[in-house]
Amino acid sequence: MEPESPKSTRSHQPNEACASQVATGLAKLALVFRHEAWQATGEHGLSPTQAQILAVIAGSLAPVGLSGVAEQLAITAGTASAAISTLVEKRLIEKRRSRQDGRAITLRLTARGRRIAATAAKWPGTVLSAAAALPDRDQAGLVRGLVALIRELQEKGAVPTSRMCVGCKYFRPNEYPGEKKKHHCQYIDAPIGDSDLRVDCAEMEPISAELAPRLWRVFVEGRPLEHDGHGTDTSAQPSS
Repeated sequence: MEPESPKSTRSHQPNEACASQVATGLAKLALVFRHEAWQATGEHGLSPTQAQILAVIAGSLAPVGLSGVAEQLAITAGTASAAISTLVEKRLIEKRRSRQDGRAITLRLTARGRRIAATAAKWPGTVLSAAAALPDRDQAGLVRGLVALIRELQEKGAVPTSRMCVGCKYFRPNEYPGEKKKHHCQYIDAPIGDSDLRVDCAEMEPISAELAPRLWRVFVEGRPLEHDGHGTDTSAQPSS
């Protein structure tokens, strides 16, 4: 059984002591990520930001430019521009004119850039092994908590929009009450559980702004869309 969902995201009183502990824990994890990132990219003479830019370009389904990179990494255009210039000098990325808009510049990985990007996109092994050692229930609860935290930060404009299941038009929360895999993903047409929720899915297609709050509400309250009183047709089926 996976952890029960809270009845409401706004009904509880804030627990400042607990929130402080969460922030402290996340700060400690950030130190681990920063240390591992410098170790992993140092051998290529790259900074973590430069390596992240390679990973962003590699993971983008559509051509991405400077502004897209800056938005996804939540960095300034100036920081992105400086890092991109260095990557061009290192012959890891190339600048191309957009076919749709000749004034726009898109970024493309070179062959060597693709090889390094594949390494840069990997998460630190120490963090992955520690997460894998958690019981299934704790993993599922942690993923669900991270999804809620990221969404809250998105609502406050503190982080860029993430490609999460809970904002996707293919996501159907709580379709199978009582089951371990209680949600349904229409894109793969298969049940998924809390531990399967993604915070960055390349296939994610955002639900409309009008329906997004409804999708989140039924997810948190543990109800399927069909019990929300507004029907279940929040999107079209994925194109073949």
